[in-house]
Amino acid sequence: MGRKIWQKSAGDKDRAAEIAEEFCFEPLAALLLTARGITDSDDVDRFLFEEDLFIDPFLITDIDRAVERIGRAIDGFEKIMIFGDYDADGVTSTALMYLYLSSRGADVDYYIPDRVSEGYGISCESIRRFKEEGIRLIITVDNGINAVEETELANELGIDVVITDHHKVGSTLPPAVAVVNPHREGCDCGFEDYAGVGVAFKLCCALEGDSDTILNEFADLAAIGTLADVVPLVSENRIIVKKGIELINRDPRLGIAALTESAGVRGKSFNSSSVSFALAPRINAAGRMKSASLAMKLLLADSLDAAQEAADALESANRERHDVENKTTQQAIELIEADDEIKYAPIIVVAGENWHQGVIGIVASRLVSKYGKPAIVISLSDGEGKGSCRSIEGFSIYDALSSVSDMLIHFGGHTLAAGFGIREGDISTFRKKLSDYCSQREMPFPTVKVDFNIKPSFITNELLLILGLFEPYGAENPQPCFSIKSATLKSIKPIGEGKHLRLGFTKDSADVSAVMFSTTAEGFPYAVGDTVDIAFKVEKNEFRGEIHPSVQIIDIVYSDFDFYKCESSVRVYEKYRGRFPLNEKERNLLIPDRAFFAGVYKFFRLKKSFGFGVEDFCHQSGCPYSYAAKVLVCLDIMCELGLLTRDGSQYKIVENPERVELGSSEILKKLNGGE
Repeated sequence: MGRKIWQKSAGDKDRAAEIAEEFCFEPLAALLLTARGITDSDDVDRFLFEEDLFIDPFLITDIDRAVERIGRAIDGFEKIMIFGDYDADGVTSTALMYLYLSSRGADVDYYIPDRVSEGYGISCESIRRFKEEGIRLIITVDNGINAVEETELANELGIDVVITDHHKVGSTLPPAVAVVNPHREGCDCGFEDYAGVGVAFKLCCALEGDSDTILNEFADLAAIGTLADVVPLVSENRIIVKKGIELINRDPRLGIAALTESAGVRGKSFNSSSVSFALAPRINAAGRMKSASLAMKLLLADSLDAAQEAADALESANRERHDVENKTTQQAIELIEADDEIKYAPIIVVAGENWHQGVIGIVASRLVSKYGKPAIVISLSDGEGKGSCRSIEGFSIYDALSSVSDMLIHFGGHTLAAGFGIREGDISTFRKKLSDYCSQREMPFPTVKVDFNIKPSFITNELLLILGLFEPYGAENPQPCFSIKSATLKSIKPIGEGKHLRLGFTKDSADVSAVMFSTTAEGFPYAVGDTVDIAFKVEKNEFRGEIHPSVQIIDIVYSDFDFYKCESSVRVYEKYRGRFPLNEKERNLLIPDRAFFAGVYKFFRLKKSFGFGVEDFCHQSGCPYSYAAKVLVCLDIMCELGLLTRDGSQYKIVENPERVELGSSEILKKLNGGE
């Protein structure tokens, strides 16, 4: 489990009491509002009653030009090609635009490139092929903002282009008939953080002249794409997702109904979490592992048989994705652990030959969780690499890539996720330049955002009703997270074939039962009787017609844990292991004296083996957390001198070792000598 800093929200109890009285609101719900910074009465009103707050689509720059050109193409029965993307946002964008234009009687087709053989975005080759097919208008969805050369070629060939995109805008706009992107400079439309499907949705609203009609027909597609792309779930995004989930629960289109059957969640009520974790990944799996056309067949299915066939194929692709993802993650970790310059750099940059491009983004996310820092995973083939990046809040991976853009064949993306192309021979320099970029700024820590502490007695069905007011959850409107401080761990029980844990706690004479997913008993450092703080979310659990709150652990720490002291010390150790320059103060923080070394060794003599993190060592041994770096250096020295053996994170004492002198350690000599 990676270490995270808990950020307690600044709830205002006095203002919460006023809001509760003004809006006849539950006090706990009002406190949650203030914890999210919603304190002004108008903001509260908007949060609760924002269904009528749709923004005029014509406020988006160029959308009027797009409407005019598409309208002419419909009326003139010109051939229109929708050019999409292979992820869930791109697929839902393509399906929404295709279904809408088809309903208007347009001569429309769609094309989604293959992730591996063609890559992201429209290509010159595709445009030449479209010319041969008689295409007169191309509409891009969820891509195209950087397609300058490709748009120029289309113009030369007599094909008009309308671009709809939501990615960051480069220095040069493509010379298209219309470039519809709320991030364009000077676009003052009132909201800019749509997903690609959100921009496509707004264009359809403008074409129809009625947002409600488009919302009632296509909110389900827009909701899936919006949740999958993890854009801020505020303003119109929140309205779209709320309406979309209502549609999925009330009257799902054939393909979505079939997908719930294949996924084993038929009959269950969907919320933002279940859409994000049950539906979106399966739609994503098509483009990741096979062809996005499978997902399009699902969303466009007009018969039960066609829908179920597509849903079964997606379920198969998702299982394959999971297997390949696990294998690639393990290979990446092995490479990282074998190379200090990769493992201890401020950004993980790891590359592997022929890693499946459909999973490297997910693998990067896993590495972020494991190592607590931004991660870049590169798939190599024929001397070139395609990279996928994931970051942590507070560090823009897009800006980091911009700082080394001269080394990249291409790049694009967002603050927390991006992709690029690079020559294989440049990766080592690329890694070094990114490390230099990070050294010039204070790198953030991974966080757990806690709304407030809660008593166990508050975890009831009434709490579930309150939490329902805050749905749908997503970026910038996260699912509420609570904490219980100084709870006693009472029981540890493996469940789910040992893949998960059921934990029992007690606090103030009240018991709490909780689930901790993806954690085995062997990898769980805590013991019955430990005093811990837990951060958790509360889900609704429906079983045999009865509803109960389900407590799901997000993080757990010893109650005496001091994150900043521990992590600041660990970062000094990482600088040392990554061969970055150290100042004298940092070097002194690393060097253990004989007494300290003896104390660490004594702990291992008593324990015999130890397989958890340095924070666990400090807690169990009584060592100050600020000495974490010294502890890690001691472990390195003991392994060097043959006093310990190490297998992964597991250390074992060597019985009856040869007598050695601490001063013979090359590690200690280098630290003392300043090399």
